[in-house]
Amino acid sequence: MVGVEQVSIKNQPHYQLGDTDQECRYPVLVGGKNIGLIYRWHGAWFAIPAGTSKERRVGYGSTGSDTAAQHLVTEFNAGRIIPQQGTKTRHAKLRLPVGPVPLLHPRMPASPRNVETAHKAMAGLTEYLWTPFGGYPGADNPWFLRCQLCGWQGPRYWSHLRGRNGNPPSPFRHPDCLGTDQVRSRIAAYQK
Repeated sequence: MVGVEQVSIKNQPHYQLGDTDQECRYPVLVGGKNIGLIYRWHGAWFAIPAGTSKERRVGYGSTGSDTAAQHLVTEFNAGRIIPQQGTKTRHAKLRLPVGPVPLLHPRMPASPRNVETAHKAMAGLTEYLWTPFGGYPGADNPWFLRCQLCGWQGPRYWSHLRGRNGNPPSPFRHPDCLGTDQVRSRIAAYQK
C-alpha cells in the first residue's frame, strides 16, 4: 500500500501525496485539501491542477513526482489553483470492472506490437493470478491490479511482474502478501 509522503519545500507549505487511485494518479494535498493530481507515464511526470482536466508535463525520472507536486504547490501559492475538498484515495470505494477490461489503456496506440504485447501481458496476469482494473498501459507504466491470492489492490508494473529469460517472476508480489512458499504452491506456473 502506498503511504502518505510529506515533503517540505522552502518557503512553501507542506504537501502530502495521498494514495493512488485506479488510474494510478496521486492526489497532492495541502492542508488536507486537494490541489491536483500527479501521475507517471513513460518516464515523464504530469500534473493536473484541481478543478481542471488540463495536464502538464513537469518532471522526469525518480525525482519527477516531487517536481510535479512542487509545480502544483507553486501554482496554488500563486492563486492559480482553487483547492478541492474531496480527495480520492485507495480507501474510497473502488470501481470494480464490469465485464472484460479493454485490452489497451486509452493512452496506448493500437499498434500491432502493442496489441501483441498486451495479449501476452493479459495472459501472464491470468497465469500469475492478478486481475487488471484497466487495459495494458505498457511494461513501464503503473497498472492498477488486484492480487487474487490476498485481495490487495494497487499499482504494479508489468516489467516487474513478468519473468525473465523464460523464468517465472519473483514470488514476492507486494508487501503483506503471502509468503513466497505459499505463492509458489498456489500458482501452477511455479511448478512447471
